[in-house]
Amino acid sequence: MKEEDIQEIQELLSTPKKIIIIPHRSPDGDAMGSTLGLYHFLKKLNHEPLVIAPNEFPDFLAWLPDSDSVLIYEKDKENIAQKMHDAALIFTLDFNALHRTGEMEQVLSKITAPFIMIDHHQKPDDYAKFQFSDTTYGSTCEMIYHFIVRLGFENLIDKTIATCIYTGIVTDSGSFRFPSTTSTTHRVVANLIDRGIENGAIHNALYDENSYNRLQLLGQALKNMKIIFDKKTSFITLSQKELDQNNYVKGDTEGIVNYGLSIKGIVFTAIFIEHRDENIIKISFRSQGSFDVNQFARTYFNGGGHINAAGGKSYLSLHETVAKFEEILSKTIIN
Repeated sequence: MKEEDIQEIQELLSTPKKIIIIPHRSPDGDAMGSTLGLYHFLKKLNHEPLVIAPNEFPDFLAWLPDSDSVLIYEKDKENIAQKMHDAALIFTLDFNALHRTGEMEQVLSKITAPFIMIDHHQKPDDYAKFQFSDTTYGSTCEMIYHFIVRLGFENLIDKTIATCIYTGIVTDSGSFRFPSTTSTTHRVVANLIDRGIENGAIHNALYDENSYNRLQLLGQALKNMKIIFDKKTSFITLSQKELDQNNYVKGDTEGIVNYGLSIKGIVFTAIFIEHRDENIIKISFRSQGSFDVNQFARTYFNGGGHINAAGGKSYLSLHETVAKFEEILSKTIIN
């Protein structure tokens, strides 16, 4: 972000305002951590911030500070749309194209207030007046930390803000395993620990508090895993029937896709999850090394993301989607 942009944003934030903060649809740890971290920061500057999520976020993130203040657009569209129109400033975090908000795009595209985009995905759209867009960062939460520092308010980062920021860093870095984790990432985390975060407790809240149903669903997913050894690929399917049989709730499938990369010799993996209420197959892709799942998702499955982590979707049936994937895979070179 250019210095003149920082100066203009400092001016915008110099007087109290109604500010809306928006994550992408089906928000994950980075989306919720960054929006709530920014929310608590803006409250310290005496603004009136409001986080509006397009739809519900997973239960395993409900412990985040003030997560109960988040408004869910799908629950009260008309009133929440009015709040967005009344705002003087809009932050969009962890996405860079308005269609990632689902139905909210129709409202956001008509808002005249300036937008500030903070995001680390490739190929941003140009809807925002101010863009902090950088694919070299492993998480939007790490970008929020640097954004606050560049504004000159590092001293305002307290335990609450640090807790939110750490949550997004640890989830989007795969607990610091992914290549996007840099020495700077670790220095940021060290500063967050100095602010008093309970990093062990955060990790336990994110990963170690499983329900019986979630573990049963994980077992089903692993049972469904297929391996294509000559393509160094694995994939998992979960049907709507299997979700229902295991009393699925939002967040139960989080992280399951990563099991496919734990197999020796596998460099590309995917999970295909049927959601009949949306008439869609939701897809997550992961890879190791140089295989670009962002390009794969963009080319074949209406998606995108990062080189080693991306998402997509299909409007075919689960069976047809997997057949399409296998056909594409047969013509794909994976080193």
